[in-house]
Amino acid sequence: MKNKLIALAVTLLLGGSQVWAQAQQPATTAAPTASVKIGYTNMEYILQNMPESKDIQNQITIQRTQLEKNYQEMSKEFQDKLASYEKGQAQMSDLIKADKEKELQGLQQRIQEFQANSSTQLQTKYNQLVNPVMQKIQKNIDAVAKESGFTFIFNLDAGSGTIPVLLYAPEENDVTELVFKKMGVALPSKQAAAQPAANPTTAKPTTPAPKKN
Repeated sequence: MKNKLIALAVTLLLGGSQVWAQAQQPATTAAPTASVKIGYTNMEYILQNMPESKDIQNQITIQRTQLEKNYQEMSKEFQDKLASYEKGQAQMSDLIKADKEKELQGLQQRIQEFQANSSTQLQTKYNQLVNPVMQKIQKNIDAVAKESGFTFIFNLDAGSGTIPVLLYAPEENDVTELVFKKMGVALPSKQAAAQPAANPTTAKPTTPAPKKN
């Protein structure tokens, strides 16, 4: 009986020692959080200063000029036919007058459709020319991010007439210069940086669509 009591006391003593030792161990610290490095640039600004930008502008200008020429020709045709109709309508029969008016209405509708289609054609052409350049820029932004350890890179410009994505960011986090260097493109001058970017497809014909009186 005495031996059993001694064994129980030893067991309790050892168990208490283990509990005390565990209590003295420091709590396990959480794993350190990976640092986040955020950069920013302006995609539209980079695009406007790419060597390809000048060729894109020229091609869009050529197409826009041709579309405006076609518009002027259609407009003149309408105005000539309208003047001829107004001059001779007093001598026209009702049937001929109705045919002339229908022709004028059809021509005016064609002009309006041409205006709408012209804008779409210009935008489509612009996208076809710009998309490969934008992909090139994005590829180099990705490379800069990996080489410089950036976790995220934001586009500072959200588009014309919109609030920027970043309202404040340290100047040293601007990766624009790194992207230009990565692509081997000369850095724009300060004066060029002040110039606002413009989409060449937003130009409108100088002459309004003619309307039948």
